Amino acid sequence: MASNAAFYHHPEGVATDGRRLMGRHVAGAGFLAGYARHAGVDRLFAYARDAGHFADFERRVRAANPMAPPASWIRRGRLGELAGPGCLAVPSPEIGALAWLRRHGDQRGFSLSGLFHTTASDRAMDAIGDLAIAPLQAWDAVVCPSLAVRRTVEHVLERWSDYLASVAGAPIRPVVQLPVIPLGVDASAFAPSPASRAEWRARLGVADDEPVVLYVGRLSYHAKANPFAMLVALEDAAARLDRAVRLVLVGWFASPTIEAHVRRAIAALCRRVRVDIVDGRDEDARVGPWHAADVFVSLVDNVQETFGLSPLEAMASGLPIVASDWDGYRETVRHGIDGFLVPTLAPPAGAGAEIAFRHVAGIDGYDRAIGGAAQSVAVDIGATRDAFVALLGDADLRRRMSEAGRARALAEYDWRVVVARTQGLWTELAERRGRDLERAARGAGAPAHPLRDDPFAAFAHYPTSALALDVMLERVPGQGLEDAGAVSPLVDFAPYLLPSRARLERALDTLDDGPRSVGDLVTGLAAGECRRLLRGLAWLAKIGAIRWREGGPR
Repeated sequence: MASNAAFYHHPEGVATDGRRLMGRHVAGAGFLAGYARHAGVDRLFAYARDAGHFADFERRVRAANPMAPPASWIRRGRLGELAGPGCLAVPSPEIGALAWLRRHGDQRGFSLSGLFHTTASDRAMDAIGDLAIAPLQAWDAVVCPSLAVRRTVEHVLERWSDYLASVAGAPIRPVVQLPVIPLGVDASAFAPSPASRAEWRARLGVADDEPVVLYVGRLSYHAKANPFAMLVALEDAAARLDRAVRLVLVGWFASPTIEAHVRRAIAALCRRVRVDIVDGRDEDARVGPWHAADVFVSLVDNVQETFGLSPLEAMASGLPIVASDWDGYRETVRHGIDGFLVPTLAPPAGAGAEIAFRHVAGIDGYDRAIGGAAQSVAVDIGATRDAFVALLGDADLRRRMSEAGRARALAEYDWRVVVARTQGLWTELAERRGRDLERAARGAGAPAHPLRDDPFAAFAHYPTSALALDVMLERVPGQGLEDAGAVSPLVDFAPYLLPSRARLERALDTLDDGPRSVGDLVTGLAAGECRRLLRGLAWLAKIGAIRWREGGPR
């Protein structure tokens, strides 16, 4: 049987119908659907906050595969149940907090498997830092969708570890795995369709002999891909070829201001090139425009990008690609085979110190910080123009690249392949759980998380005395649980932390026979039951049903 995992499921992480559609939403929804179709397991698991979130998980699984195996709900905090699937798959790199949570139990009980979508945000950087200081193990992993991502993570970890060594006096190196597994695509959904091509070209008013260049992605010049090089190069290519060219932008604008700026640039730069803008959040625009196009372009120039799903979708659609030689794009697009990679240029290390300072100081938010960096990243306009000229002027070249890209999508990036590679990782992590040394083993009496200690330990010096085993307790005549009920919930606003009413009544009945020590009352109880009864005895004292012998001030 193939390796399995419980999915850390939240509807927001896989929702593709929101007004702020991001690549992480598309990737999350795609992986879950691909897993439902291709995993080959006998049960699916969702680690979900509530019944509504689990119902969302089941609905999405059934929509992807009506014949998918049954699904089980593992409620938040029930860590022991994660030993069944053996791994908790988290759609983000933020697994440090979960490692601390796992330390409350058996650190070998299950693996954690996270995923980077971006490495530029504060949260992503903090998550990288956690890889060194959280109790993560060699049987945990954070998947990097590209070598570019892993290089960034390793760079940040090296700097962070050097800093920790300067404080602690010894290097601290993470043991978590950082495998490179790409994101995927449902290659069958994007397969070329002559009917869809005819429909969408008619909807766009494209003539039979008019070439269409397609861009798919957020229409954000500061946080995704600046369109300047694309517009200038395509206009120049149209002039050299002496023909009209259609550019279709499928995406969405983050604000009316950004939309106004982009439309003004189009009006100023494009004469031969006619530009159509399609709202990429509309469900019917997810696949159809791909079929209408002849060439795909994405000149990403932003550090928030890490991998890029759109080149995979282009390959699956049989479109040759013009892409910037940037981050994960250079790992998916083979220059001269699937398309062309356009050279990029950025300032040297050290030139962005002011950008980092302004962000840390709170002068610039995340958007301004990544936009400030992107402002000084150049895409070779001449090389972009030459790529457009080559592709728009040579149908045979387009066909060869189309066939190569489509074959690559099927062989390397279809969810069937990516799911299998991910399950292979989970198999390796399970093997490591059985053989590798445990890092930061929890000592007897040590808190699971030193910064989240038991409040009765961290604040043990606050009360006059503690409810030690030798403290004597006695019943207060005429006082009982009904007195608490009269003022509920004034004194029982967290009843889930107390013993049952019947258990409390038994304790009171025991004290009716005379004073007893705390030790007498908890003898023979399991650790969890003992802790619960200790809280309950203190609560009985709180409501005046019992009293304790004063130990005197400390």
